[in-house]
Amino acid sequence: MRSSSLLIALLSVIFAAAAARAEGPGAKTLLQDAQRNFQPIVVPAPSNDPVTAARVALGQRLFFENRVSMDGNVNCAHCHLPDRQASDGLPKAIGVFGKENPRNAPSVFNATLNFKQHWRGERESLEDQAEKSLLGAASFGNPDQAAAMSKLKAIPAYADAFAKAFPGEKDPINAKNWGLAVGAFERTLLTPSKFDAFLAGDASALSKQEQAGLRKFIDLGCVACHNGAGVGGNSFQKFGVASDYWKATGVATPDKGRADVTKNDADLYVFKVASLRNVAQTAPYFHDGSVDDLTKAVKIMGKTQLGNDLSDKDAADIVAFLGALSGPVPGNYSPPEPYPDAQGH
Repeated sequence: MRSSSLLIALLSVIFAAAAARAEGPGAKTLLQDAQRNFQPIVVPAPSNDPVTAARVALGQRLFFENRVSMDGNVNCAHCHLPDRQASDGLPKAIGVFGKENPRNAPSVFNATLNFKQHWRGERESLEDQAEKSLLGAASFGNPDQAAAMSKLKAIPAYADAFAKAFPGEKDPINAKNWGLAVGAFERTLLTPSKFDAFLAGDASALSKQEQAGLRKFIDLGCVACHNGAGVGGNSFQKFGVASDYWKATGVATPDKGRADVTKNDADLYVFKVASLRNVAQTAPYFHDGSVDDLTKAVKIMGKTQLGNDLSDKDAADIVAFLGALSGPVPGNYSPPEPYPDAQGH
């Protein structure tokens, strides 16, 4: 018994030492600094409210419904693939009838953490974005909202699904409710990662290199824009503070950003700061998808935003940290069996 107790005590010391080594030097201070700049993703429990549950279930179905698009081939998931962490791997998204969107399709995972939607922030919310996408020339391509809703009304089962999700409404199949349902589903698409375990207090959740990258990410000033629960997505900033971004990315014609929306010269080359959640799996990068390598993208950001020529080691460490921001695909991110149309197809 005594030898067994000694063995257990010895193993405890060994495991404790291993955990301390895994934390790396200054891990506790790093954790405190990180907690001042970031918040962990908290996944709420599914709602017990039957209306809310019905709305999320309807939104999931609508997200994968391609019969609302003008060519019958495009749905929300068309540009948000599960094996790409809900992005599409293209420089610029391809929508209805093969039309190219003007900008890169960001991941829809954790989009609920963004303070606005779209690169230029012209969509106020997930619901606003979903509703207006029905009319987007390179998204769903409908001439008006009535045309889009007529396609849903031609599928009998949607009448009951919308009635459950929006009880008491005389005509619940409408564009506003489309947006509310799709938005309700998208708000469930959260992907916590080991970085969240770190923020919750487990200093050993990140490797030594990931911790080194986080340290540099904070100390170099990346955290000034990429902060909060989304590690970005909560402000507008000029792309090219220290030098012109298009010279670094190799783009011939620069996008003017929010200036085209606000008609204000102060918004020239201003974009919504990208959330870095799942960034290691959502190449290519930037609003125009002009860079397909994360290390190159990190170096460009160091140069154009901070005026800093990052060393290969610094860039590699930061990329390692960014890899720790990837979480698993949400379990509900899959298409339900489609409702049959009026002909039973």
